[in-house]
Amino acid sequence: MTGFSQGFDAQAVELPGWRHAYSGKVRDLYEPAEAAPGESANLLVVASDRISAYDFVLDTEIPDKGAVLTQLSLWWFEQLQVPHHVVSLDVPEAVAGRAMVCQRLDMYEVECIARGYLTGSGLAEYRESGTVTGIELPEGLVDGSKLDPAIFTPSAKADVGEHDENITFEQMARLIGDTPAQRLRELTLDVYRRAESLARERGIILADTKVEFGLDATGRIVLGDEVLTPDSSRFWDAAQYEPGRAQPSFDKQFVRDWLTGPDSGWDRHSGEAPPALPADVVAKTRARYIEAYETLTGQTFTP
Repeated sequence: MTGFSQGFDAQAVELPGWRHAYSGKVRDLYEPAEAAPGESANLLVVASDRISAYDFVLDTEIPDKGAVLTQLSLWWFEQLQVPHHVVSLDVPEAVAGRAMVCQRLDMYEVECIARGYLTGSGLAEYRESGTVTGIELPEGLVDGSKLDPAIFTPSAKADVGEHDENITFEQMARLIGDTPAQRLRELTLDVYRRAESLARERGIILADTKVEFGLDATGRIVLGDEVLTPDSSRFWDAAQYEPGRAQPSFDKQFVRDWLTGPDSGWDRHSGEAPPALPADVVAKTRARYIEAYETLTGQTFTP
């Protein structure tokens, strides 16, 4: 959370006492208005209702999505009880429920991904080479096969609008150093194991998840960004789990399916921005995010 040069050109809300500093695909970051740019110890992190797909930020928003992401992340931070970046929920009324005051961290420039099941980009690589980020896997695995134990598959962060690049652990170690790489792998797999167990108790399979870490002012490794949300994880309904096919998921699958289906008229390889989402896709996507929150937490979602 230190570099603000490469961001998404969002229309950020003006907030009393805070100065807009950066916008990513989903989140807007603010610094205290009285602090010099880049000098504050804390940041205000606001989760918008923007949604991205295929490296585009869509024009259509999903109502309450930012509140779901924020409140679910807060719930997970409590369950995991690991050092994290949240300092306070004392935020401006205009963004209450979707914002957190967080420590400014020196973020590691890698995405830390734990995979307990084979799917997505990992499955695509496995079909080509029998490996995922250089890790050899047994023959005969299919879409949705369980990986036991879970594996750590990092990626290098890309600018907004670009693909993150899957890298090997050795490449990660060259980027950030051997000792930090080993520690991030341990922390990521520990977070995954604990979260996977909690989710399974609630009838949800945590197929994989992406987490991010940074260093605080004392040099301590801290869990940052969002954690274990439908935007950063694949959640599957355990009752419908069936290896060998794509699994129904608690995320933006309705959006992806519509964009790549015949009704959108959009070619994802054209380089053109996607069209606006129809109301029924928006409603179904919103309902799926809320269902994920309520199933995992056992709480009724309140925006």
